[in-house]
Amino acid sequence: MPEVQLIRSPALADTAPYAYAAVVGPGRTVFTAGACPLDDAGNVVAVDDVAGQAERVMENLVIALRASGAQLSDVAKSTVYVASSHRADLVAAWDVVRRHFGDHDAPSTLLGVAVLGYPHQLVEVEAVAVLPA
Repeated sequence: MPEVQLIRSPALADTAPYAYAAVVGPGRTVFTAGACPLDDAGNVVAVDDVAGQAERVMENLVIALRASGAQLSDVAKSTVYVASSHRADLVAAWDVVRRHFGDHDAPSTLLGVAVLGYPHQLVEVEAVAVLPA
């Protein structure tokens, strides 16, 4: 069995672009902080550009996972935060996140929030991954 087994149920709608649950085998769990759209100097990139920020967020998430010995395919759950009340902004961020995850459609929650931690920050993604024991 893979370390992360994605679960789908025929009793739930199959229209969601992610699995509804994940079962993890024995192993080590990696909890990431929220990956932010920061460049190497700590500045927010792509001001006023949800998709541009989501790109940098996913690049930073991959770096954080790699530093922990993990990769996106080890992620069992993610949460995507978008500082907007406009569904189009949430979809723009989601499209970038999903593209980076590819076929690994682990359970995820997408939220519109009032504000994020850095000035001009629009997107943040956190993840839980599982590594082999």
